[in-house]
Amino acid sequence: MSDFIFSHETVLERISNKFEGLIISSDISYNILTIEVKTSMTYELIKWLKDDSVLNLSFLTLIGGIHYPENKGKELGITYHVHGLESNYRLRIRTFVPIENPIVDSIVDIYVGANWLERETFDFFGIEFKGHPNLCRILNEDDMDYFPMRKEYHLEDATREDKDDRYFGR
Repeated sequence: MSDFIFSHETVLERISNKFEGLIISSDISYNILTIEVKTSMTYELIKWLKDDSVLNLSFLTLIGGIHYPENKGKELGITYHVHGLESNYRLRIRTFVPIENPIVDSIVDIYVGANWLERETFDFFGIEFKGHPNLCRILNEDDMDYFPMRKEYHLEDATREDKDDRYFGR
């Protein structure tokens, strides 16, 4: 291991030096650095993070989708969590795509474990992973024509009279 000191500031600086203009925003929540990056560069960044001999973020923990219907042009997001096993450093990467064209590059060739995580994200949010070897539904019915984790449907029937909302914090 090198003399690199892992802190949120040094990791952010190293990424910024390698990929100028890539990072849209950054913050720290739950002691994990979160960076929002341009979708077009997400694949290159993740590959570099894994291959970089200093950072060596060699373990993919999570890929997940998020839906912000009020963010025009950036309604769907993809969150990646990567982890350096030697340094015990974790990084959260986010990128956003429009709901009309929710496509991002697959990272299955970087992390084999991304296969099922990308399929699950596709299944629930409809985000397509370009280059995925078998992008199909994994948990829901094949004939479903919607994506259940999108915030497009009411959670309950508003006409119900048998429920008192006071008991549900509303």
